[in-house]
Amino acid sequence: MIGMHLLKKKKFDGEGSLSKASWRKLRSNRLSLISMLYILLIVVVAILGYLITPDKTSFSNRQILEISCKAPGFRVNLLKVKKNESEESGNLFSTMLFGRKSDAIYVPIESYRFENDKIFVKGYSPGAELPERDYSLADVLYALNDTIRAEFDGETIAFTCIDGTQHRAPPEELAKQAESEAISSQTFLLGTDPMGRDLLSRLIIGARVSISVGFISVAISLLIGILLGAMAGYFKGWVDNLIVWLINVIWSIPTLLLVIAITFALGKGFWQVFIAVGLTMWVEVARVVRGQIFSVREKEFVEAARALGFGHFRIIFRHILPNVMAPVIVISAANFASAILLEAGLSFLGIGVQPPMPSWGSMIKEHYGYLILDQAYLAIIPGIAIMLLVLSFMLLGNGLRDAMDVKS
Repeated sequence: MIGMHLLKKKKFDGEGSLSKASWRKLRSNRLSLISMLYILLIVVVAILGYLITPDKTSFSNRQILEISCKAPGFRVNLLKVKKNESEESGNLFSTMLFGRKSDAIYVPIESYRFENDKIFVKGYSPGAELPERDYSLADVLYALNDTIRAEFDGETIAFTCIDGTQHRAPPEELAKQAESEAISSQTFLLGTDPMGRDLLSRLIIGARVSISVGFISVAISLLIGILLGAMAGYFKGWVDNLIVWLINVIWSIPTLLLVIAITFALGKGFWQVFIAVGLTMWVEVARVVRGQIFSVREKEFVEAARALGFGHFRIIFRHILPNVMAPVIVISAANFASAILLEAGLSFLGIGVQPPMPSWGSMIKEHYGYLILDQAYLAIIPGIAIMLLVLSFMLLGNGLRDAMDVKS
């Protein structure tokens, strides 16, 4: 094929193709390699999502107000009391994507004891004495039929589950089952927020928003930018003048203001953020592609393709674009970082991702007032997460730029 993708055919110092040489140079850049591995780790964590979060409820929104604003490393015993509702069946894939509905109420406790058919617990309340509360053992362990009460005859407990099945068991057996299944100790590695939600779980689900915004926004910007930039650089004339005029108009508007305007036009929400950010990032891609195509459109392999009667779009997409993609890849890494910052800014302003969906930007907005209190970690932790991810993309972009520089 004419052209044969110069980047793939060209030899580099006699040691293989240019792409292999670029990969060797990138691997030798320790900072860029660490950044790439960190980005891959965040992507894997975001994909696994609810499979690895301690709180597997939708949006990691389990609220336990008794343990609000607890510091990282906080540990507490929890009593899991079954809700009297039918359990929803869900496969592994649906759980990974959407989480699952909580089938129990979690009660933080300091101590517990069993007596007959009940469990008596003292609620968690440091600095205050709370009276004991009692729960039926059958109600703790099973989703019961509300219309039929559990009966204790002194030796066994008889109860009917919500699915209609009837059970009878001695209280000692249910007490052992409750100790193993209903009482557990949980450590909140990053602490809890003012609503008593696990901060680590919300941070992991919030990573999905940042990574998704980056991927989809960059994809939109590449689709529009490459198409318009290639048309402007190849056809020149009035096509180039029209596209350059459009680029200059978009370029003259501050990016954040344009994103806010598009967000107001499309409405607040998850998908609207992707579109708004993507529609503002294509300009730089178009300018770079246009300039690169100017430099290769008169090369011999392009002239040969024209002489053979190939169509314009085949020449552009099969012969020219593969040879000018290196700088576009570098720009995409920088745009990824910009998209993450834009999404965080929009969420901080309240016009991005809406509650209860967690976002690193919205987490900072909700907790920035705690910076002057003892709970400064509530805003600092998501801020550090944004900083590390943006820094990783910038370092990776710098490494790609150096690795793809054929003159070095």
